[in-house]
Parts: sequence; C-alpha cells; structure tokens
Amino acid sequence: MLSQVTTQDACLSCGACCAHFRVSFYWAEGIPMPEQYTEPLTAVYSCMQGTNQAQPYCVALEGGIGEQVSCAIYTVRSSSCKEVQIADEQCNKARRAYNMIPFIPIETAEPINDDDFDQVV
Repeated sequence: MLSQVTTQDACLSCGACCAHFRVSFYWAEGIPMPEQYTEPLTAVYSCMQGTNQAQPYCVALEGGIGEQVSCAIYTVRSSSCKEVQIADEQCNKARRAYNMIPFIPIETAEPINDDDFDQVV
C-alpha cells in the first residue's frame, strides 16, 4: 500500500476528518463557539453542525477536501477535534474514505545529550 510521510502542516491540505466523522462533545465545550456552529445531540452532548448526518461535513471546515483547508473556529475547536492526530488510525480512516493516501507516522529521535548543546548528526 502506498503511504505518505507526514509534515507538520499536513492537515492544511487534507480536511478529511472534518468531513467523515460526527464531531460530538460535552455541551459546555460549545459555549465559546458561535451558536450557529453547534447543535444539541442529547441532554449532555452537542455536535458540530453538519456532522450528524449520513455524509458528515463540519460547518467550520473551509476549503476543499484534499486541497487547502482550514477551520473557522480552530482556537476554540472541541476536544474531539484535538484527539485526531496526523497519521493516527482515525486520520487514516478518514483519508481512505476520500481515496487519499494514508500517512505514516515518523518517530523523531530524542537528543542523546542533556546539556543543551547542538547535536551534529
């Protein structure tokens, strides 16, 4: 299977997770969000408008999936959004749903010196 190495800004050219999952969260997390961006799900949970349907698409997603995207409320996004990380299982599940190549996580080496010196590799 083909895979793609991640970059720090990989989410800005993807957006698949925002248009594949229902984004639900404890209702109080929605307080700082614009009211029209959330909808009640149960007495305890809310979700992002547009994500509680057969073909989810978050109202806060701006841009085109697999092109250039951003989140209109990134600074106040829910814990559910923060849980999805680049190259994790949920990320790659959403990418596959949009026929995008899955990411592979790359482990970064921990520095072996503890003295704050520059390390030459």
